[in-house]
Amino acid sequence: MTADLDRLAAANGILCSYQALDGTVSQAPGEAVRAILDALGAAADEAGNALSKPWPPPPEAPPGATCYLPDFLEKGRAWGVTCQLYGLRSHRNWGIGDFEDLARLGEIAARWGADFLGVNPLHALFPAEPQRASPFSPSDRNFLNPLYIAVDKVDGFDPALDLDAAALSALRDGDLVDYASVARHKLEVLRRIHRRTHGAADASFKARGGEALWRYALFEAISLHMADRGFGSGWLSWPEAVRDPKNPAVSQFAREHAEEIEFLVWLQWLADRQLGMVAQRLTNAGMRIGLYLDLAVGTASDGAATWGDRTLTIVGAEIGAPPDMFNPDGQRWGLAPISPTEITKREFRPMREAHEAILRHAGALRIDHAMSLYRLFWIPAGFSASEGAYVLYPMVDMVRVLAEVSQKSKALIIGEDLGVVPEGFRDVMREANLLGYRIFYFERDKKGFLPPSKWPRAVLACVGSHDTTTLAGWWTGSDIDLREEIGLFDRTVARKERQRRKKEKRQAIAALHDLGPTDVGVEFNEAAAAGIHRLVASARSCLFAAQMEDLLGLTEQPNIPGTVDEHPNWRRKLPVPIEKLENSAFFCAIAEAISGERPRS
Repeated sequence: MTADLDRLAAANGILCSYQALDGTVSQAPGEAVRAILDALGAAADEAGNALSKPWPPPPEAPPGATCYLPDFLEKGRAWGVTCQLYGLRSHRNWGIGDFEDLARLGEIAARWGADFLGVNPLHALFPAEPQRASPFSPSDRNFLNPLYIAVDKVDGFDPALDLDAAALSALRDGDLVDYASVARHKLEVLRRIHRRTHGAADASFKARGGEALWRYALFEAISLHMADRGFGSGWLSWPEAVRDPKNPAVSQFAREHAEEIEFLVWLQWLADRQLGMVAQRLTNAGMRIGLYLDLAVGTASDGAATWGDRTLTIVGAEIGAPPDMFNPDGQRWGLAPISPTEITKREFRPMREAHEAILRHAGALRIDHAMSLYRLFWIPAGFSASEGAYVLYPMVDMVRVLAEVSQKSKALIIGEDLGVVPEGFRDVMREANLLGYRIFYFERDKKGFLPPSKWPRAVLACVGSHDTTTLAGWWTGSDIDLREEIGLFDRTVARKERQRRKKEKRQAIAALHDLGPTDVGVEFNEAAAAGIHRLVASARSCLFAAQMEDLLGLTEQPNIPGTVDEHPNWRRKLPVPIEKLENSAFFCAIAEAISGERPRS
């Protein structure tokens, strides 16, 4: 790195060096920094720009801007349930959890005293390539995944005409979601209903969606058309004529496929309408917060969002994470970074629109990788994840917009602040009423697990998340076995992890005894599961969430970061249907323990 390149990088908000999770300092190669500068469109004469002092500038909160916090949480506490919607099983769904399942789960949770129901990102993915199943790699964050529509709840659905009992039974019985078959069956029947009923989206919904809604539907129409002809679902694989929405060929396609575009707009209306009904049913059931939705940190580089808006997102780089002890090669997330310059030019309207869209029906929002409000790790094309660098974002303005939308929507904001957290970032979160995120496995000091009294107040506490092992997996060590089996751990690392886990497990049991009399021993059972949940729920943290995998005592986790084909990420179904949920000894024991610790007042 030369001094001139260092100054030019700093003038464009690029941090050429950074502190890793283990405390070591890493330096980005000069060639990678130049590639990021090229992606940003930086001019060589910008090196003389005045730099912030100190450098890098510390995280900063906008004066007086705070996110919404309901009165009952000023001193009180609440709890809720989180789930992966695709994995909900029921006797009536079509092989994938849907909005009707979500409402029924919420009504059950509310009976036990839960105040919110959390769910994976519901963003639009790629219907033309349904195997692209990660909810954190959306095509467009402003729209919904139509595969979650409960087809049997759509006006005009006729069981005599639209129900293939044998096919649906096969889809329901599988342990994994068969996305291709689910998409084929659902879209086929929805098209049939649309034609038969001359279905149309509500005029006010179309007016609110405007040009963006139509352009999204146009993208999906082209995507489905291209997939039928052997191309990929994303625009980077398409013929040149339809890669640019301004190309005359795209206008011609839109004229020739107007009915298909209207159908896809109708699907968005159905999804939005059903999600709104879920929110209303949760409120009616007594939940004080309601839906707790999730916002992915970015969008796929070849999706609808990047196709329709070429200047907002960056071509030539992707978002990821630097190497750490869990992923020694770093992580590539395949998501396109937003241009800090462009979003500032637009006065943060795209950010405001994305947050307003997701909060239409939500009482709380989780922001995946909340540090994106301050910086993101960019990996330029042609470089490895270990060669990336952090790029700064206008944090003061972004937090201000977030706070304004939160207050307007009367919605809590939870920022997922795990991993490498910049110094001072959590101070800004506290100032802005942006709640943090704490996981039991990581809340430790040299003596063992932190006692509940030492957990922070302004956070959502939980035992585990979709990216960590389940409690059963942690207790039995099956997560270590699996990581060794698929090659994430070699034999030496696995042996060390098992030794460490034995120690941690002894410490966890000791923490349970400190909480009060218990008969929990070394075996994993309902008592152990209920005990750990009660322990974490007893923390002073204002929110606590229990995930469905733990509520059912499952060993398998939804996602293993760093894997693609080695593990069925985002595909596992829960073994217990919603109709029999309250027959589960694990569910009842854990729910009773949590509700006893956090009664709804």
